[in-house]
Amino acid sequence: MSQRYRITRSLQENDNTERTISLEECKLYFESKPDFCYSSVFTVKGATTMSIDGDFFMWSYGEVKIPFRHYQGDIYVSGTNDAVVPIMLEIAGELEADVIQE
Repeated sequence: MSQRYRITRSLQENDNTERTISLEECKLYFESKPDFCYSSVFTVKGATTMSIDGDFFMWSYGEVKIPFRHYQGDIYVSGTNDAVVPIMLEIAGELEADVIQE
């Protein structure tokens, strides 16, 4: 079973600031990152092909595309590739959020 991480602000105390990460904020943030691009569909190809609708920020890591999914005010990413951890921590720090392993 693969690890999954969530970048979230839900653990932070409410000091009258927004506790979620908005889609608009994500789009602005990832737009400034040259190795990320936005996609409204993520397609997994294997023995069968499956497409998932959503808000994905695709990280290009060499030949691999790794989806960071915005969903209900948080960002989710799989930890199956070790290269994800440092970039995920960088994103969480810049968005002033926490990381939870699920």
